[in-house]
Amino acid sequence: MITVSLISLGCAKNLVDSEIMVGHLLAAGMQVIPEPAKADAVIVNTCSFIGDAKEESIQAILEVNEQRGLRKRRRDQKLIVAGCMAQRFAKELSGEMPEVDAFIGLDQVTKVAPLIEQLCAHQRTKGEAPLTDVNRRSTFIPDFDTPRFRLTPAHTAYVKIAEGCNHPCTFCIIPQIRGRHRSRTVDSIVREARQLVADGVKELNLISQDTTYFGMDRWTEKAGPRAKVDSARGDSLATLLRELNAIEGDFWIRLLYTHPAHWSDELIRTIAECPKVARYIDIPLQHISDHMLTEMQRETSSRHIRDLVTRLRAGIPGVTLRTTFIVGFPGETEADFAELLEFIRETRFERLGVFRYSPEEGTRAARRDDQLSSKIKDLRWHGAMALQQSIAREVGAAQVGRSLRVLVEAPGVARAMGDAPDIDGRVYVSKTLPVGAFAEVRVTGVRDYDLLALPPGEHPTRAVAPKEAR
Repeated sequence: MITVSLISLGCAKNLVDSEIMVGHLLAAGMQVIPEPAKADAVIVNTCSFIGDAKEESIQAILEVNEQRGLRKRRRDQKLIVAGCMAQRFAKELSGEMPEVDAFIGLDQVTKVAPLIEQLCAHQRTKGEAPLTDVNRRSTFIPDFDTPRFRLTPAHTAYVKIAEGCNHPCTFCIIPQIRGRHRSRTVDSIVREARQLVADGVKELNLISQDTTYFGMDRWTEKAGPRAKVDSARGDSLATLLRELNAIEGDFWIRLLYTHPAHWSDELIRTIAECPKVARYIDIPLQHISDHMLTEMQRETSSRHIRDLVTRLRAGIPGVTLRTTFIVGFPGETEADFAELLEFIRETRFERLGVFRYSPEEGTRAARRDDQLSSKIKDLRWHGAMALQQSIAREVGAAQVGRSLRVLVEAPGVARAMGDAPDIDGRVYVSKTLPVGAFAEVRVTGVRDYDLLALPPGEHPTRAVAPKEAR
């Protein structure tokens, strides 16, 4: 029996691709094991969204190869590089990384098992080029019956509702990697969701590159870049949420990666009227200065964003807003950054992450000659994060004494409706609460980004800050 180990890097969308690969490996009769050193083949599912992600991916590949060289009995181990970095740089990397046996693109995740069988049956000769199987433009999208083995805890799952992106953001390489936006059907997603809920999942996290654009790519009348959710024109995110909300069971539906350009009053009203949809909106805004939004080609404006935030909070009582901003974008002035800080101070986002701008090869922003220094990027990042940390403490302190419904993640650790997995803070609870179940707790204290909901005398598990604050 062929044994395979998989190293999954990057975002939740990449994790779903990893789950699909594992599902196909198991269906082919292979054994998936956690120890790369003991496997016949190792897959590194890479990310290349920003510079740090590429470096992490390259380091993981080199580490696997180094360990392979140290163990004589595993020198015949096969090394496969998959994911966004392979999709983007396979041609270049095949010449620079001869130690890799194969590079596969995003459309090849369902073909990984026969590829490994082929590699294991073939003794590669010295100087032989790595096998490369990458489509120029990705078109794959999973269906409800696509083999998949979930790598998340039993009580939570990611549901990829669409793939690709049509937006022209000047800093982003994703459309060139993942292709044009393409939505699954409502029926396909609902069938998958029903099975997940039947399997005991308590939280469905809806993901794609542009969640709010769901369904619009299939409208008879083409939906432009600033088209709003409108169920009268065809399937939309509002249509999908109402169908998912109708599934029997006790579970949350969480929206991640919503682009601000497509929000509508209908979508806001739908969320407010669907009790299973979490009062949590992940809406990457990237900036508030009109100068920067124009340079980033975000297809929104400062006025639009401010109005949208007001409508979200008025239309969805108790909503938690999570956003991300980019600092140090080419041409960002002190005035632009000051406007961003003032917006953060005024809006008091419950959850907020900040990224230093990273010039990505192949993007328009990377070719600009007004790049800012690393020192300026670092100063602005620290300034924005320090401000948000103080806001987060105040937001958390306001929760003390209140009751919260939480989903218990591990003994003594839970998440509230306002906390997405692996991104936001935690709620530290009694270790006696059953894992994978909902519980009602009362907040007794706050610790940075985390809340305490502990009985007297019980101490929290070691606190861990959200990713963007680490």
